[in-house]
Amino acid sequence: MQKLTVMSHPLIQHKLSILRADSTSVREFRELCKEISMLMAFEAMSDLPLKETTVQTPVDVAKAHELSKKLSLVVILRAGLIMADAILNLVPTARVGHLGMYRDPDTLQPVEYYKKLPSDIAESEVFLLDPMLATGGSASAGIEVLKASGVNHIRLMCIIAAPEGIKAVHDAHPDVEIIVAAKDSHLNDHGYIVPGLGDAGDRIYGTR
Repeated sequence: MQKLTVMSHPLIQHKLSILRADSTSVREFRELCKEISMLMAFEAMSDLPLKETTVQTPVDVAKAHELSKKLSLVVILRAGLIMADAILNLVPTARVGHLGMYRDPDTLQPVEYYKKLPSDIAESEVFLLDPMLATGGSASAGIEVLKASGVNHIRLMCIIAAPEGIKAVHDAHPDVEIIVAAKDSHLNDHGYIVPGLGDAGDRIYGTR
């Protein structure tokens, strides 16, 4: 069975409808990406492991809980940066890794050009972040890099995904859970998600 979670929270779906619109400005697009990423992370991190601890309050010692494992956010450059920036507002102690990959326009295959990961990433709960899951090539390659670095538990979080990308990742990495806000119809001949929202990186940074 595919490990796929499509988040149906009303706020996520409402904001996603505005995010998709061609009339949405660069500023609005950025803010919506951040808001959706935070809402998705809040839901996706509900099962993070905890350990018991104690806290001295002004009145007495209270039993409490804290995360038992380190958390790492790994972004696929460049569009994934905005998701990490948003999630750091929830978990400011999270470490952030970066993978630079671009899709060859002719072969549609990923080409790696940069890698910088936390030295202790193998001890972390890892979320791989990229707003769009299209062909699945970059995500699959990113997962391979993480596994080669000793990471055992990886979750891939994307805002919009195409069925082709979901299948490609699950075929290559059936153990990885994919978390999305929307599963769209298909990819067009240029490898873009339909109906999608266009190129997320261009819309985030105003380069389209």
